[in-house]
Amino acid sequence: MSVKVQQIITTPYEEQKPGTSGLRKNVSVFQQENYTENYVQATLTASLGDRLKGSVLIVGGDGRYYMLDAIKIIIQIAAANGVSKLIIGQNGLLSTPAVSCMVRKYRVDGAFILTASHNPGGKEGDFGIKFNTANGGPAPEGVTNAIYNATRNISLLTICPDLHCDLDIQAIHKFQVSHGQFVVQVVDSVNDYVQKMKEIFDFQALKGLFAGNYPLKMLLDSMNGVTGPYVKRIFLEELGAPPFSVQNVDPLEDFGDHHPDPNLTYAADLVNVMKRGEHAFGAAFDGDGDRNLVLGQNAFFVTPSDSLAVLASHLHLIPYFRNTGVKGYARSMPTAGAVDRVARAQGQECYEVPTGWKFFGCLMDAGRLSVFGEESFGTGSDHIREKDGVWAVLAWLQVLEARRKSVRELLIEHWHLHGRNFFTRYDYEGCDAEDGDRLMDNLQTLVNDGTTEGSTFTSGDKKYTLAKADNFSYTDPIDNSVSTNQGIRIIFTDDSRIVFRLSGTGSTTIRLYIEGYESDSTTFEKDAKVVLQPLINLALDISKIKVLTGRQEPTVII
Repeated sequence: MSVKVQQIITTPYEEQKPGTSGLRKNVSVFQQENYTENYVQATLTASLGDRLKGSVLIVGGDGRYYMLDAIKIIIQIAAANGVSKLIIGQNGLLSTPAVSCMVRKYRVDGAFILTASHNPGGKEGDFGIKFNTANGGPAPEGVTNAIYNATRNISLLTICPDLHCDLDIQAIHKFQVSHGQFVVQVVDSVNDYVQKMKEIFDFQALKGLFAGNYPLKMLLDSMNGVTGPYVKRIFLEELGAPPFSVQNVDPLEDFGDHHPDPNLTYAADLVNVMKRGEHAFGAAFDGDGDRNLVLGQNAFFVTPSDSLAVLASHLHLIPYFRNTGVKGYARSMPTAGAVDRVARAQGQECYEVPTGWKFFGCLMDAGRLSVFGEESFGTGSDHIREKDGVWAVLAWLQVLEARRKSVRELLIEHWHLHGRNFFTRYDYEGCDAEDGDRLMDNLQTLVNDGTTEGSTFTSGDKKYTLAKADNFSYTDPIDNSVSTNQGIRIIFTDDSRIVFRLSGTGSTTIRLYIEGYESDSTTFEKDAKVVLQPLINLALDISKIKVLTGRQEPTVII
């Protein structure tokens, strides 16, 4: 089929600046005239440059509203700009980990991922476009800056507006464009990822969990995001788990009115079922499949930091790591330091990095990192260059199969070996940006006042001696880049910490992280909120968050 190339005059939009997770805005923003077209054109020209003509790209997303419209635009602009081939998931669906897997497997030039991750979907929700580079990971800062500069100077779109392609069935579509042939290959969304998981885990052993007289009863919640097809194929078809082991597995444009963020607040459906005590293992995934929540029987909550640490302790049970060896661990700075203690016990390196993907990617590409995690429910390994929720759940099941202990028993055993890093996070969502800036400015004053180090703070019957207060900075050991102002840390001599950060691209979310370390085994099974309450009260008092924001309670508590 022959299609015509047209050039259309356009004008730039303000604030099309992508982060490490791409450009995220409300759907209505992307629906403005040429808004999406501008960003796609700028991304192609800025990220690929001289390599654009003849390039091959992966395209897919999490199924949220506007995804198919955006894919249509990507196809039309890619064809007109000399891209030779797009590989697209059937119905446009590909999880973020699956995209990374495919980029690396087929050694293509990059990928478009249509997702806003754990943000709400639907007509009134959010949408996002992320570009991943040839290593399978999100575009680094140099590339995202180049994309932003291109959006600010764009004046012309090169597009094939009459090119249309059916994504409903797996097929190869060929089009004749002025510069040559353009191909769209629609592929099974799941196959390549499932094959990779079979290379990492012992599927034959995992099948044993769901066979015999005492099969594991589990419940996996895809929250109507993109992991549904992956969960059905892997856990039901490949491993033989019964159909009632999964819920909310149909990808929906509005995620079935779920907020697809796998935490105790937004995964309430799963939590409430798990509280009944009928299931030994539960997990939930976010919209695009790179985050996960893990629960034991009776909704026993495994914090992301504990999940990372327990998996790090048991990597020898996973065939992939027996073959590759363990190269090191990493966590984002706000994540509790449980994995640090595992690393010390094993004699492994452990990196504390700023929040943001590129820091993990640099370490993995340099062969310095095997497993990593973020307190925002992201866990992954060097098998791809993204976080991977389904991988994390398979890793947990591999440990459960080998150890024949419950989730709770594994955690208690771990705490007796390493002590417990109690952790909680308070999110104050939708705050006024000025209020957030004022709060951080006040905390920076505390940091600047060096005389406060060694001071004693009292909260209830607890006393804390300040070891250090700083605004976290990081020098990357690979590229020597320096990242400053990554969050205010208040660190006490007993290894307890209070951390403050701002996040958000529109309204501001103020995040308050509380960590307290305990080596006394009599505390291990106490509720984290009870153990941490003196630190929580101290954090609220130091920050004056209620006064500055008018918020009496956080939106989300983790």
